Amino acid sequence: MSAIVLGTSFGLLIIFLSMGVYVFASLGTVALILFWVFIPAKWHVLTGMLLWPASTNWLLLSIPLFVLMGELILRAGIADRLYRAISYWLIGIPGGLLYSNIVACGIFSAVSGSSVATAATIGTVAIPNFASRGYNERLVLGSLAAGGTLGILIPPSIHLILYGYFTGTSIGKLFMAGFMPGLVLMLLFMLLIFGVSILSPNWTGIENRVSWTVRLRSLKDFVPTCVLIVIVLGSIYRGVATPTEAAAYGVTGAFLLGLCYRSVNYRMLSEAVTSAIRTSSFILMIVIAGNLFNYALVILDVPQQIAFAVGGFGLSQWVLLVVIILLYIFLGMFMESFTIVVTTVPILAPLLFATGKDPVLLGVLFVILLEMALITPPVGLNLYVIHGLRQTRGSINDVIVGALPFVLCMLAMIGILILFPQIALWLPQTMFGS
Repeated sequence: MSAIVLGTSFGLLIIFLSMGVYVFASLGTVALILFWVFIPAKWHVLTGMLLWPASTNWLLLSIPLFVLMGELILRAGIADRLYRAISYWLIGIPGGLLYSNIVACGIFSAVSGSSVATAATIGTVAIPNFASRGYNERLVLGSLAAGGTLGILIPPSIHLILYGYFTGTSIGKLFMAGFMPGLVLMLLFMLLIFGVSILSPNWTGIENRVSWTVRLRSLKDFVPTCVLIVIVLGSIYRGVATPTEAAAYGVTGAFLLGLCYRSVNYRMLSEAVTSAIRTSSFILMIVIAGNLFNYALVILDVPQQIAFAVGGFGLSQWVLLVVIILLYIFLGMFMESFTIVVTTVPILAPLLFATGKDPVLLGVLFVILLEMALITPPVGLNLYVIHGLRQTRGSINDVIVGALPFVLCMLAMIGILILFPQIALWLPQTMFGS
């Protein structure tokens, strides 16, 4: 029975999504069908009871606030200043401006919480800087698409917030757990660029030297953003603020930075707020519809039956983990990352929890797999974002080919975390205890 329900549910979901139906509408429709078919007498009561608490959770308020913080930083021109300052310090190293793509994406990730926003923002600023410099276009586009994925790993991460929401895991611990793996993944991306630069120096262009005077002057554009990141994340790490309160600090700080740079006006604020409302509404409607969908599966005993079936196979925790990793890689090729979170985490995470896997570590692993989904064809959103920003004609295959080596870095990162989980767990254990 459970297999039929699950197969039918995901079959309908795939059909709706392939028809171009909005994600939240697809999830909500499938949930209502399940309620109507299997619980006809109470479907309307259950729907009403579930919609209200799903839409009033205090934790979810952090999502629109973090989105607004990123919008203010983008529209205040802070991202432009940040990228320029970083590029001055990295010019001269084999790979030149390519490192700036990765580092700028990493830093902007810490104020946006979104991969698509990170890729779009840094891509808009970076791509014109590569014109006429002799860089390999595929490598440039691939580094931007891959760098953008850091937005959902380096805190504050909207995907980590959603994982914590669905699994009941501490958001503070998840944020701290994502910090070190995010830095290591940045390092892996930069090592890849360094290797390519050594093996194919003609791919990395020619750069003019920058004086130390210019570099030191650029710190005025670099330091304020870093201070804002320290305030937001530090308030969470030290227990001074909840993630929602820290997000409010971030919005205030971004607004004040904009005032300092004299870039705040009515039009800028209107565009930032409108864009934040649009993005947040999209995310929260998916969360609410996902709640309905997952609750319908729970009522029909689907997760419990899956757990029982998996237990009957006698799979070890490592084999089960590998199976789920392969499943996520496959789903990432065809589904959007938010959809994957709301439809799979409530079902699959408890299976791994039962084997003794740390929920915090699993959250980081899941998010890295979702990062891969953003740059794996045919549905990788970051691929299309960067392709849309390029200033030359060409196929999206250029972006795909450029991004594929970075997928290997993500797979290596997953292997490193499995072998050395303390990379993710050391900070949360140090700050919160075991």
